[in-house]
Parts: sequence; structure tokens; C-alpha cells
Amino acid sequence: MIYVLAAIGALTIAVLMWKAFGPVSAGPDRPRPRQAPIAPDDDPEFLRRLDEQRRKSRPSEED
Repeated sequence: MIYVLAAIGALTIAVLMWKAFGPVSAGPDRPRPRQAPIAPDDDPEFLRRLDEQRRKSRPSEED
């Protein structure tokens, strides 16, 4: 039983040490990693330009 408690205690100390001294997450003074590119069908700017191009190429249908 004492070994189980010792293992839990050692694991707790290891986690706390990792949180305190482990790899640092991106802060205000660290550059952020590049954002993954957005797929064209998920990019609102791309869809807006595509719609504008489609409207320009299609002859206007007025009654």
C-alpha cells in the first residue's frame, strides 16, 4: 500500500514540476505558430470573390 501512495505522490510531484518548468506556451513575447491554411470552401473572402466573379460573367437577367 505504501508503494501505491509513493507512486501517486511521485507522479503528482512530476506533473507539478512539468507544469512549472516544462515547455513554455506561446506568450505575448513569443511568436505564434502559423495558422493552418483555410480550405477554399471555408474561406468567406474567397467565396465572396467567387460570387462577384460569377455575377460579372453571367449576363444580367432583367425583366
